[in-house]
Amino acid sequence: MTLDAATVAALAQQLDDCASNARDTLKITDAHPAMDWDDAYAVQDAMRARQIGRGARLVGYKAGLTSHAKMRQMGVDTPVFGYLLDVHALPDGAACKAAELIHPKVEPEIVFVLGRELKGPGCHIGAVLAATEFVIPGIEVIDSRYRDFKFDLKSVIADNTSAARFVVGGRPLPVSGLDLRTAGVVLERNGEAVAFGAGAAVLGHPAAAVAMLANHLAARGESIAAGSLVLSGGITEAVAVKAGDNVTLRLQEAGSTSLRFV
Repeated sequence: MTLDAATVAALAQQLDDCASNARDTLKITDAHPAMDWDDAYAVQDAMRARQIGRGARLVGYKAGLTSHAKMRQMGVDTPVFGYLLDVHALPDGAACKAAELIHPKVEPEIVFVLGRELKGPGCHIGAVLAATEFVIPGIEVIDSRYRDFKFDLKSVIADNTSAARFVVGGRPLPVSGLDLRTAGVVLERNGEAVAFGAGAAVLGHPAAAVAMLANHLAARGESIAAGSLVLSGGITEAVAVKAGDNVTLRLQEAGSTSLRFV
C-alpha cells in the first residue's frame, strides 16, 4: 500500500458523501496517482465499514469487468469486486428515485443465491454450482460517483465498482441440469428490447466470476456466507436510464424482474 490510514479514511468519506448526496467528483487517482490495488480495496473496505456503521447490512457481493475482452482492454487478468448492502436492494417492480443518483445505468445479471458458505482458495465452477441454492434474474443499477463516468480501475474499485441499487425477481431456478452458459437474457427499456446476451458472456460461465470472487475474498481472510446474493457481472453493455423509464430483464426459464425510474 502507498496510502496511509488517514488518507484511506478521507477518500472513503469523500466517495461515501458523493453517493449519499448524488454529487460527482473527479477520479481519486488524479490526486493520488501512486495508489495501488491494495489501496483501492482498502478505500472500498473503509466505505463499507462507514455504511455498516450507520446500520446497513451486508447481503452479498458483485463482480465487474467479467468479459475477457474487457479485461484485456484494461490490462488486468481478473474481474473487480464490490459489496452489496440491504440499502442497495429494491423490491421487484419498485420505483427507483433518479434524483438520488448521478448518471444511472442498468446491467442484466444472473444472480447466484448460495445455500452454503463458499470459500477459497482453489474455488472453481463446480464448487460454486454445488454451493448454489438457485439462480435468479437481477438488474444492477450502476452509478459511478466520478464525473462523466470517467475513471480508471483503481478509482472504480475504491468506489465499490459503481454499485448503487439492484433488484431481483422472477422464478428461482435450480442449477442442477441447467447450462448457464446458454441461458439467454433480454433487457427491455420502455417495452423495447435494447440488449441481448447469454451467460457465456461472463467469463465463459457466470459461475467462474463467483469462483474468482471466493478466491479474491480468501486472500483477504473472508468468504461468501450462506444466503448471500452474488451478482455475477453484466451480460451486456450497460444501458443509460432516466426518470420515466421502465426497465425489464427476462432470463430464459426464470421469468423477469423490473424497475421503474421516477
